[in-house]
Amino acid sequence: MNRLLLPLLFALLALTRPACALDAHGQEAAVDQSAVIVAFLNNLKADNSVYMGTHKIEFFAALSKGQTPVATVVTCSDSRVQANMFDRTPEGELFTVRNIGNQMATAEGSVEYGVHHLHTPVLLFIGHSRCGAIAAVSGNYSKESVAIRRELDTITISKDLNNIDGVKANVHNQVTGARLKFAEEIGAGQLVVIGAVMDFADDLHQGAGKLHLININGETDPAKLENAGALLAKLKPKAVPEAAPKKTAPGKPAAAAPATSAHH
Repeated sequence: MNRLLLPLLFALLALTRPACALDAHGQEAAVDQSAVIVAFLNNLKADNSVYMGTHKIEFFAALSKGQTPVATVVTCSDSRVQANMFDRTPEGELFTVRNIGNQMATAEGSVEYGVHHLHTPVLLFIGHSRCGAIAAVSGNYSKESVAIRRELDTITISKDLNNIDGVKANVHNQVTGARLKFAEEIGAGQLVVIGAVMDFADDLHQGAGKLHLININGETDPAKLENAGALLAKLKPKAVPEAAPKKTAPGKPAAAAPATSAHH
């Protein structure tokens, strides 16, 4: 192993509480995770080397100049949901915000930054099948830590929904909240808020791994969502006609503009 990685590895092992298992007597016994961590670091280095080798210097030079992403994307922190599932070139294209429950309330500043400072024309919320946050909210999470409860408290869905329906309901709620918050940008045609579900478990029975678009600016009719171009055309703000100049009575000169005084 590279000698430079050894201090990092030892620091990680010292700061991380060992995982526990039961020994032959039913007592907790520490499990050594060092092999898992070493394998992870080795894979990290190997994959990064492949990434460097498959991208030219011009690619990184373009990234270094700044970012102009197309979409602010809010996804769940779940490790099973990654950008490569729906975008093969996310670099510079997706400003990604991740949290449990793919929600705006617990990451409002990050979402604002994408919309107001990076001016992304798309705000995309992505929920996913078999979501643990939705499962927790649908049950009793009172024994969770204060920090986790605080994040789950802002997911407001009915407890009688099954997991995938709860996921969809939460996505719709996020779109509704974003439409209220960014009403000015939406009204000016500067922003479209989209809700989607990444269904890697095929709970919607349309293919495992399919990304389902379920909401565009509040429209949820599947038939209308199929033709996004036509839908967005209807959602475009109507141009305000310019006011026609006031007519003056025949023979009567138009009123002169009020004089202004200049101070030198």
